[in-house]
Amino acid sequence: MGVMGSGGSALDYDFCRYGESRVRFRGPARDLDGDYVAFAGGTDTFGLFVPVPFPDLIEEEIGLACVNLGVVNAGPGLFLNDPAARASVREAKATVLQMMGAQNLTNAHYSVHPRRNDRFLRASDALVSLFPEIDFTEFHYTRHMLSALEYVSPHRFRMVLHDLRSTWEQHMTRLIAAAGGPVILLRFATGESPGETDDALARDPGLVDGPMVARLAQKAFALVDVEDLRDRDTTWGKVHRAHEVAAARECLGPEAHERAAEALVGPLRAALAR
Repeated sequence: MGVMGSGGSALDYDFCRYGESRVRFRGPARDLDGDYVAFAGGTDTFGLFVPVPFPDLIEEEIGLACVNLGVVNAGPGLFLNDPAARASVREAKATVLQMMGAQNLTNAHYSVHPRRNDRFLRASDALVSLFPEIDFTEFHYTRHMLSALEYVSPHRFRMVLHDLRSTWEQHMTRLIAAAGGPVILLRFATGESPGETDDALARDPGLVDGPMVARLAQKAFALVDVEDLRDRDTTWGKVHRAHEVAAARECLGPEAHERAAEALVGPLRAALAR
């Protein structure tokens, strides 16, 4: 298990779609006609480069279908705007909702791609007025764009940050309310909560601070914290092509997925017993 040649086959994610969704999810596809647990989230829930992601590990443990709705670089808006994904969460017996970062969502200052949420599409008139010295046509990704804004003016960046955090809370609250069963929040934490802007983009979940998590946790069945091991995982246990080494280093590895599964099984059983 590990690096493959640049011309070899990487991990087969067995992509599938549910309903008429245009979003590709990690398979194999599960039967949504029976009882199941939904797992909505971003790259960590999807399990990029990991042969057996934590939803699959949990399925083996609890004996109930676990539907992996994780999407690489997804923000919460993806699940609100995709009817099939929203319906999958609504019909689930329980939902595990990963705390995704706040940078990859459409807000009052900029728009993102509806399915590839890390892709920056356009700046609003408000953002152009706020940063007249910036040429927004140079940016293709949200992280690059936000890092540039913070570098140019930390003071003006805080205005954008405030809106992103407010929009994130609204989206996550709507997702919890839309779920038909109890919701367990999952946070892969890189350490202490970020300050106003200090390394906020570099931490997970991006731009999400402690008070935001605390407010959201009051609306969920449970909050599960899992230590983020990406700094120690390097590429051990990950399946990737030779040119994907840098990307693989940034992703969680099998150990983190095993820890997530272990931490979630108990709360999930309690939620399903309600």
